[in-house]
Amino acid sequence: MGDDHSAARPLRADARRNRERVLQIAHEALAGDGLSISFDEIARRAGFGVGTVYRHFPTEAALVEAVLLGRIERFVADGRALATAEDAGRAFFGWFARVAEQAAVSQALCDMLVGGSGTTLDDAFAAVLGRLLARAQQAGAVRGDLGAQDVQDLLRGCLVAERRARARGSAVRMADVVCDGMRARAH
Repeated sequence: MGDDHSAARPLRADARRNRERVLQIAHEALAGDGLSISFDEIARRAGFGVGTVYRHFPTEAALVEAVLLGRIERFVADGRALATAEDAGRAFFGWFARVAEQAAVSQALCDMLVGGSGTTLDDAFAAVLGRLLARAQQAGAVRGDLGAQDVQDLLRGCLVAERRARARGSAVRMADVVCDGMRARAH
């Protein structure tokens, strides 16, 4: 996200804390206010001058991208942590539901997950999903006829449906419906 100069030199501890604070406030603001939130308002909520925000993120688009990529990185890290869980089915369904639930609160994050981020995170996300799926299928928890791409498509559809359901005030959790459909059935 930064220029080559900033990438080559690590941030001082205070600058790193400031950057993390801006990202946290921006994440909260984007979830609550959407893309209409301004740099000035993010800086005010973080307790900084707007120059501090611009120092780390030269454009609003760069800040939004950093927030969204950070969320996807968190999904990948969570999935990796669950990849060796004892109950592979529970790990898979729990991860799927958490991704759907957390992503559904942000239209921008939904759009990035549905359309892809255009980064290596797309591959990392797909790999984690595939690993969790394979383990859950080996454990007999997930239908064997589903591939990783099928599950990605179901997740994308779930995100769109979840956003629409929330807009209508529906209590139906789309992730629950989709997870029920993916469960292996006893014959």
